Amino acid sequence: MEQFLQSAKKAKSIVATLSGERRNDILHQMSEAILESALFIIRENMKDIEYGRINNLTSALMDRLLLNPSRIEDMAKAIQEIASLKDPIGRILDGWVTENELSIEKVAVPIGVIGIIYESRPNVTSDTAALCFKSGNVCILKGGKEAEHSNKAIAQVLQQVLIKNNLPESIISLLPDSSREGVANLITQDAYVDLIVPRGGEALIQFVSRNSSVPVIKHDKGLCHTYIDKYANEEKAIKIVINAKCQRPGVCNSLETLLVHKDLAPFILPKLYKELKANGTELFGCPKTMEIISTKEATEEDYKTEYLANILTIKIVASTEEAIEHIETYSSGHSEAILSESYTEIQKFLNTVDSACVYANASTRFTDGGAFGFGAEVGISTNKLHARGPMGINELTTYKFKILGNGQVR
Repeated sequence: MEQFLQSAKKAKSIVATLSGERRNDILHQMSEAILESALFIIRENMKDIEYGRINNLTSALMDRLLLNPSRIEDMAKAIQEIASLKDPIGRILDGWVTENELSIEKVAVPIGVIGIIYESRPNVTSDTAALCFKSGNVCILKGGKEAEHSNKAIAQVLQQVLIKNNLPESIISLLPDSSREGVANLITQDAYVDLIVPRGGEALIQFVSRNSSVPVIKHDKGLCHTYIDKYANEEKAIKIVINAKCQRPGVCNSLETLLVHKDLAPFILPKLYKELKANGTELFGCPKTMEIISTKEATEEDYKTEYLANILTIKIVASTEEAIEHIETYSSGHSEAILSESYTEIQKFLNTVDSACVYANASTRFTDGGAFGFGAEVGISTNKLHARGPMGINELTTYKFKILGNGQVR
């Protein structure tokens, strides 16, 4: 492990000093290599799909795991989009001259060596590797065992491009010891690793947060809420709720709990019920909801659960304030939405709810690096310090001060 990390640390000065033009050219080569290696990647992915079947992974996890030609194209496209973004390195964030005529610049620089721990989705391997490379960082990737063959194949394709360009393959690498002990070792290596980014289940996030001596930016669960205010446009609200819940239930930005104002509930819930049932959604509701539509009774545990499945919990509330109070109690700080035509209620919600992304009259499914124009993201940060929400290339930089003097002493 130490030899592996030493190689990663040496590589960070190499990638950090590559020109933006060179990094972009190599990213374009990586995109082409992913497309050219599609059959190889899919063949390796089939081994993981078979593993998933044998181990009875949920349909949501199997969906995350699957790579097909369309998803391979999306991976390649994401790398191209990342290459097209403005170079985050060397940006002058601020500048001034002091009283003693020192010229000071605050300049964006790479963070260094970033360890990224994730589960299930093999496209994360190419997305995060490209984001780290674009921002001048070295990445150490640790994917889930369920995607082991896919991740190795994608990393191999990207490393071959690095080798072709006379760059060390340690700029993009998979953690050699993928066991729990290997992760525990990695997150204590603060002499070599500058940042750890865990994204995945609650147990993983808690383990890393509690045991890491390296700074951590958490990409926690997505317990997302949508509140239908009494001033909502019913047609618009139904369309948004169906998208937020049913379009892809197994992802962190999908809707988990729906809050409905008591004045609108008798009118909109029967319409929503019909649409949700047509989409195969399993429903849990509060007692007031159960008086209007047929659901199982929601428990306290249901309001706390990120199902990542086609399951929706519904609660009727008396006001925007009660909706906000519920969100403050149960939210993971990921994404929340209000559906309303009232400017006053919208502003109250947007200004009060303390989550990374707050929406008015739009689906929470837009919380995504690609949808935000970042090309892709390392994950959705639920931290409040350094990075929050979709974490793109700019959030993979820190800064330093460059001070120019002319003989000044203090």
